[in-house]
Order: sequence, then structure tokens, then C-alpha cells
Amino acid sequence: MSADFTSLLQYSASRCPGKDGKMKFDSILSEVNGFGKFQIRLVLIQMLSRVTLPCHFLLNNFMAAVPSHHCNISALDDGSIFRNLTLPQKLAVAIPAEQDGTRSSCQMFSKPQYQYLSDSNSSQATSRVQCQNGWVYDNSTFKSTLATEWDLVCSRKGMNRATATFFFAGVMAGAPLFGFLSDRFGRRPLLLVSYLSSLTFAVLSAFSPSYIMFVIMRFFTGLSLAGISIIAIVLNVEWFSIDHRTFAGVIISLDWTLGNFLMVAIAYCVTEWRMLIVAVSSPLILATIAWRWLPESARWLAANGKADAAHRYIMKCAEMNNTTKCMASITPMTLLESVETETGDKKYTFVDLFRTPNIRKLAICSGIVWYGVAFTYYGISLNISGFGLSPYLTQFIFASTEVPMKIGIYFFLEKIGRRLGQMTALLGTGLCLFINMFVSKDQSVIRTTVAVLGKAMSEASFTIIYLYTTELYPTVVRQNGLGYTSVLARLGVSMSPLIMLLEDVWYLLPAVTYCAAAVCSGLVASLLHETLNSRLPEFIEDIEKPR
Repeated sequence: MSADFTSLLQYSASRCPGKDGKMKFDSILSEVNGFGKFQIRLVLIQMLSRVTLPCHFLLNNFMAAVPSHHCNISALDDGSIFRNLTLPQKLAVAIPAEQDGTRSSCQMFSKPQYQYLSDSNSSQATSRVQCQNGWVYDNSTFKSTLATEWDLVCSRKGMNRATATFFFAGVMAGAPLFGFLSDRFGRRPLLLVSYLSSLTFAVLSAFSPSYIMFVIMRFFTGLSLAGISIIAIVLNVEWFSIDHRTFAGVIISLDWTLGNFLMVAIAYCVTEWRMLIVAVSSPLILATIAWRWLPESARWLAANGKADAAHRYIMKCAEMNNTTKCMASITPMTLLESVETETGDKKYTFVDLFRTPNIRKLAICSGIVWYGVAFTYYGISLNISGFGLSPYLTQFIFASTEVPMKIGIYFFLEKIGRRLGQMTALLGTGLCLFINMFVSKDQSVIRTTVAVLGKAMSEASFTIIYLYTTELYPTVVRQNGLGYTSVLARLGVSMSPLIMLLEDVWYLLPAVTYCAAAVCSGLVASLLHETLNSRLPEFIEDIEKPR
């Protein structure tokens, strides 16, 4: 069957009434133009808030950066010889050298070792101790970071990594919470709650006087931002017609790319971590002002019996898209009937994802793939300091690859398919991680090139999995399936920053872990079925007994 004929069938099905003669909601949306000025304005308004997501999700690359540092050696000043030495000489007699020739970041000599002034290879036994009076940091790149503020280095470096984990734990908790609340009280009011709470907790975290208060505020910032992350996507999807949802999904994902560029620009100009948090959160002020022009989901209003309000929004959509002629046959009662046809009487829950064999297999496999996609993506994205380049340049290069990659992904998905695309992206990510394990750190150009390819493949896997998951799950449990996979993804994100602590066991262990996760999840993706040019499943029976 040709793609054009398949598209014609899908278009006709979307416009035809159901078996009982009632018009479906997607048919109504197509009548008023499901991809017009109304939808474009919706995307542009939501862009104001969505660009803050990558700014906060990847903020630790700059806010928690660890500049070059060494022990504070001022206590070794004995008032005679030491005082008259130059800084390089003081470091030579006070700070031991590592095997690679660099000065230790975490150790010092208990007293000056003047023999190193004349013989750098002296074999005389020396007494090494941990830093006794704090550290001295290189402030040439960052004026201040979390590491320099609270000395989160050496034995306390795990606390620095944990700041990202606390944030993503909040995102993990916020996804199901805002999903439940938005289903009960509506998309629009919960978006406002998310805007205001995100802005409030972000500012509170920026002015936290202690580490404990900071991580608590970051947890609640992540929880609040989860609302923007999931509600904005749902609201957009519920206003786009079926034949434009794939294209709309790619366009909406470009908000993340724009946010990446915005974050690099702001971080380059604002090198003090407290002001950096305030700066990247400032677009939420504009989003809160523009909220008054956001529409509520007409589909949600109709499903909750608010037919008159749903009809008003559909009328606004028709007026803006110049399709008011079709509104003569669309009444509040028509909207109620369209949703009743789709939902039916049975209520489905999370448990239904595991009741029967095929849907259980789908839930397990998609959950593993989501975990692997998020785990490897943030493993690469949150560790940009190991490529030998400026963190600003590395982040800019990463962001620059996203636009052409996403354009290419759109055509790949239309011609080749979702399953092969997901497998290729994840296995390609694993291959790049594997190659970089054997490239020395002094070869910064090669390491960065391979890392950029890996980041692009990882970004591709994230773009594909969003669309793929919505097509795999039946309509009756689609929201539950997305919520379940989202929680597993956030679990992977929460664990990802802590994996870097394994370098103390073996310096290649973090890279091996990320590589294994990418390869394993890519192989599991092969167990999912293809959805290209396939009708979306409506009921669990369509998965268990496909026709």
C-alpha cells in the first residue's frame, strides 16, 4: 500500500463519524483547521515557558562547575624562606604532584618541602595531609559556583553531584502529581500554578544561605517545572489535528534547542551562580503575563461536561483560522457526544498496563528504553567538562547539532520507521561512548567530535521515543503509559549525575556504564513493534489480538 493512499485512508478516517454515527472530536478539530494561526499562537506562547526547561535541566553544567583548585597553603608561611618564594615555588614546596605532573587538588604537605626547589624528583619521604585550611579556586572562568561557595570538592564532591539528583528527583515526583491535577482541574490553571511555583522556588534557591536549604528548594523547583514539561506538551497535542501531530511534535521540540542556546548566552554573561539561576528563570515572568491568552483544552472541557466553555474555545479557534462556516453544525451537544464516543464507560488505570501479556511486554520494554534514553542523554549532557574545550563552546556545539538532527529525524521517521530509528540512535550513542573511552584527553578535537556525534544520536533517541511511545500505547491507557515511562525516565536522570562518582573506582567505569545502558536499551527497542503507517490502537484488545 502506498504512503499516499495510506495517508488518504487516515485522513478520511479522521473525518468520518464513529460506528454510532457521532462525530469524533478529531473530526471537529480538523473542521476548524487543526494547524492554523490559533495553534501557532499557542506554540509561541508556550515557548516562553518551555525555553526555561533546558536552562534548569542542564544548569549544573555551569552552576555546579568545579574550577581548578588547590589547598590553601597560607598556613605554611613560616615567616622566612617561604614568604620570599614566588607562587610557583610555593606550590612546588607545598603541594604534591600527581602522576601526570599536575598539582594535587586535595592534598598538601604538612610542612614546606624545600628540597623540591632544587630536585623535583627527590625521593625523600614526605608527609602528605588533606587540605587543612580550605581551597584556593581559579575564578577566571566562573566568578562563583556551588563548589566554590560551599567547598564541594574532594571528599565533598558527591554533594555537588547530588544537587542535580535532588532536582531531578523533584521532576520525577512532579510529573505524576501535575498529571493528576491537570486531569482533574484543567491544563490552563495548573500551568499558571507551575509558572508561579517554579519562579518562586527558583528565586528561593538562588538566595539560599545553606546547602541544605538549596537542595530542598531545587527539589521543589524541579517538581514545579515538571508541570510545564508535561502539561505544555499535552495542551499542544490536544489542539493539533491528527495529520499534523508528528510535524508539531518536532517543531515543539525545537523549544529545547532554543533554550540551550539561551542558556549558553546567559551563562557566558552571568558567571555568578546565584544571579545565573535568577537570569535563566526570568522568561517565566513573560510566560505568566502571556498566560491570559492561553486557551484551555477544549477536549478536556468537553470530557468533563463543560460543553459551553469548550464550544467558546472551538469558536475562537475557528475565527482565528478563518473556518467559521463549519461551526453551524458544531454545537455544545456535538462536543459532548464526540468525547463520549471516544472514552466509553470503562475507567482504565496504571494496573491495566500489566494485566495481559502483550501490553505487559510493551510496558516493560518501553520502560527500559525510556530509562536508557534518559540515563545516557543526561550522562553526556551533564558532563561537558571532560572534552578539553571551554564549557560554553562545548554546550554551544551540542546545541548547534540539534536543529539539523531534528530535521533529519523527521524525514527518517517518515521513510524508515520508528523502531529502526530508535535502535540506530541508541546503538550509535553507545558506539560513540565506546570510541571515546580510547581517545586520550589531550586529543580534545577528536574527543569533542565523537562526543558531538554521540550527543546528536542521544538527542535523536529522545525525540523519537516521545512520538514512538504515544503510537505504541492504546488510547485508553496512553496517558497512564506516558506517565509510567516518564517516571522511569526521571529515575534514570536522577541516577545519571551520580554515576560520575564511579571514576574513583576506575576512571573508565562511568563511560562503560553509560555505554552499556545505551546498547542494552537499543537492543530492547528491537522487541517493540513498528508503528509507521499503522493505525493507532484504541483499546488493549488491539494490542493483545491485532487485526
